[in-house]
Amino acid sequence: MVKVLLTTTSYQDTPGPHHALLESVGVEVQRERGPLSESQMLELAGEFDAFLCGDDAITREVLDRSLPRLKIISKYGIGVDKIDVEGCTELGIPLTFCPGVNHTTVAEHTFGLLLGVYRHMLEQANAVRAGHWKRMTGHEIMGKTIGVIGLGRIGKEVVKRARAFEMNVVGLDLYWSDEFAEKYEVRRAAEFQEIFETCDIISLHTNLTDETRNLIREETLALMKPGVVLVNCARGELVNSLDMAKALENGTVGGYATDVLDQEPPAVDHPLLQAKNCLITPHIGSRTFESVERQAMMATENLIRCLQGKTPLAQVNEVPVPAPLL
Repeated sequence: MVKVLLTTTSYQDTPGPHHALLESVGVEVQRERGPLSESQMLELAGEFDAFLCGDDAITREVLDRSLPRLKIISKYGIGVDKIDVEGCTELGIPLTFCPGVNHTTVAEHTFGLLLGVYRHMLEQANAVRAGHWKRMTGHEIMGKTIGVIGLGRIGKEVVKRARAFEMNVVGLDLYWSDEFAEKYEVRRAAEFQEIFETCDIISLHTNLTDETRNLIREETLALMKPGVVLVNCARGELVNSLDMAKALENGTVGGYATDVLDQEPPAVDHPLLQAKNCLITPHIGSRTFESVERQAMMATENLIRCLQGKTPLAQVNEVPVPAPLL
């Protein structure tokens, strides 16, 4: 029987038709609570025909140990920076993913985080729950300038909502749409420095690459306006946690709201857990019933199509699907 490793907790924890679809093809499914580290993946490698994975560390060593049995990797979601894509391609393993399924949900979460920081919602709500009528003065976001780094599907949805809040928008992306920018009045930044120097709020929606890793660090934080607020619904590794914690403590950064960390879940001594004006959610930006169902159905359909020797709905690398396993 075909054996599949399922690691994404959103998929497992959320009811919906994806469960019945996966069961309908008669594969054996082993469920683990991801994201799994490289060492955890290495313990499991070699036993499965396919991975239906989240943000697990699928390194070259994991891929090598998974052969010759592993034939398919179906990524739940869009980010593949935890997966050795070149290794998958070299070894002939098709890697599928799920573009276009979570942009609305993540954009909404971005503004939930932003408003939470700007209005001190967490601190005041916790005070009221503890029996204290603590009232703090916050800020409006109307009229503020927001810099959106990364104008893919999610970044574009953030821009639309920013304009609805009557914010000024500056954008930065390698693949620029003049039509979109004109429609939503987005000013194009020439480089990162322009965003850093001119924006009241910076929202990160870019991929994690060698260029963007630690994009937000001591040197770049020093370029920003005093009291700047940063929001991160992309990848934790875009931000140097130690540098951000220091900037929050000394007040040069007014607030940091993030759904992602460089270590998930974080160690108890992670520098951002006790940082001032720091709002952290546990990587739930795309975790709504609506979004999970869309992602899970697409990831499952991708998996089943590959197992049947058919072309998946969306594939990262140009590798032929294997001969049918079902």
